[in-house]
Amino acid sequence: MLISDSIPLLWLIYAVLSLMVLGAGYMAVRFLPRLPRLVIVGTVAGALWMPTRFRLPMLEEGEFYTGFAPAVVVAGITFLQRDGGTMTTALILLVLGVGLGAVAGVALWLLGRGGDQTEAHQAPAERAERPPSGERREPVIG
Repeated sequence: MLISDSIPLLWLIYAVLSLMVLGAGYMAVRFLPRLPRLVIVGTVAGALWMPTRFRLPMLEEGEFYTGFAPAVVVAGITFLQRDGGTMTTALILLVLGVGLGAVAGVALWLLGRGGDQTEAHQAPAERAERPPSGERREPVIG
């Protein structure tokens, strides 16, 4: 059950909170053009959602707990613990996630531009029949 197991519930809460952060961040940079806005939000999403494996020592000698966590969290904790080996792996995956997020932002921008380019490829006669979207269009009967 989802409520009785703490790890899936933790991941669910993290996913909801990170989506709220991304939504708020997208709205916060509305003054920017669409390409930089999508790249910024994509890099933040890549940093938030890139998972990595971690390993923590337990109280018993020789026992370890291993699992997955967001790379940004693992990098922050290993920085505080001064664990260079784990931090290197987490930082590499964090940079990879940021790069993939930026590429995803550019891809979303290119997909969004696909509808605008079809109008440029129309014949001049077809474009002359339609007024620009900013002008008022009069109704035509018949």
